[in-house]
Amino acid sequence: MARIPKKPEEIFSEITSDYRKIFGEDLISIILYGSGAGEDYIPGKSDLNFLITLTDRGIEGLDCALETVGRWRKRSVAIPLFMTRSYLAGSLDAYPVEFLNMKRHYRVISGEDVLAPLAFDPQHIRLQLERELRGKLLHLRSGYLATEGTANKIRDLIGASLTAFVSLFGAILWLKKLEIPKGKRDIITAAGTAFCFDAAVFLKCEEIRRKADHFSSAEVQAVFRDYLREVGHLCELIDRMDVQS
Repeated sequence: MARIPKKPEEIFSEITSDYRKIFGEDLISIILYGSGAGEDYIPGKSDLNFLITLTDRGIEGLDCALETVGRWRKRSVAIPLFMTRSYLAGSLDAYPVEFLNMKRHYRVISGEDVLAPLAFDPQHIRLQLERELRGKLLHLRSGYLATEGTANKIRDLIGASLTAFVSLFGAILWLKKLEIPKGKRDIITAAGTAFCFDAAVFLKCEEIRRKADHFSSAEVQAVFRDYLREVGHLCELIDRMDVQS
């Protein structure tokens, strides 16, 4: 059975060696990002997420990494994000929220710090926020119909959707030039205060996601209705938000 690391640091040397053997000088950097790079890592539950930057020549040889990626997945290492410098630079207008959140918690394991120079245009952040929120509203509506009103299925829908909102709330705080707290509940509360939406609804959803609530079936349905209402309200707020590049 593959051994799951108790601390991310345990695998840094080994994973660097593995990818250095595959890509050699075409390996520009390996960066750990997300919960594994902060204080939220839980062995066996948290994924270890890596960004691996390669040269244009290196990215053409991804087939050489198939066995290595599969082996590390057995040790709770997520499939890495492989990209080139040009892809990274060209994605900042399309996926700024993802890179903004990546830049909040990361550690350089090997090579260059390709995230440090990244800068974000507030207009791009606002546009992606609106696009993501509107898409999630549609998903929640269609997902609710698929539950046929069953409380356990509604719980699953809430749990599967909530984590993405925490990332979006971090971007909202960034647009407001406010500090982004570390904890999920603190991020939700801070964003609600800064942007005038009902954070209590999302906190209830977080309890449902963690299976820490004692809501009845009727209460779960009521929470979901409030959830939909607040996501719709957020869409309107972001649509009207005036930001300067």
